[in-house]
Amino acid sequence: MENQTSWVLDPTHSEIVFKVKHLMITNVKGEFRNFNASITSVGTDFSKAKVKANIDASSIFTNNTDRDAHLQSADFFDAATYKELSFEGTSFTKLDEDNYQLKGMLTIKDVSKEVSFDVEFGGLMKDPYGNEKAGFSLSGKINRKDWGLNWNAALEAGGVMVSEEVRINAEVQFVKQA
Repeated sequence: MENQTSWVLDPTHSEIVFKVKHLMITNVKGEFRNFNASITSVGTDFSKAKVKANIDASSIFTNNTDRDAHLQSADFFDAATYKELSFEGTSFTKLDEDNYQLKGMLTIKDVSKEVSFDVEFGGLMKDPYGNEKAGFSLSGKINRKDWGLNWNAALEAGGVMVSEEVRINAEVQFVKQA
């Protein structure tokens, strides 16, 4: 068996953002500011790589203090009780030269459900300090109600204040470990 290679997240060059439709007419963007992730691959072959991530629930940021506090409350993430969201990949399938399908278990508030993300491999590059880096762009969507994030409000004109669908996008850069 070939040697396994560990890759750790470079948080200064990575982001996880999400968008949710508000009032059924516009999207509101948010992000998680504190998270870590790792990949275990065979050299620079990422097909069948093992992927793990942990996200600090209290690091949610939507550029609105009241909304951030509401999202951290028991109505949504209950960050005081459930400190982390986690993801553990179950498969990382190479579709073609630059594209993968990542499947895994996303755990929010002790509820684990399978999710699937489209992943674009950005490539490999050495930084000015000699570190080998790998870049990926990830996208997908989930239904927040699958994890018990049920809060909503009906609108007078019909419809709901916050959509159930959450679109997730991440730009992540990893550093190869010696």
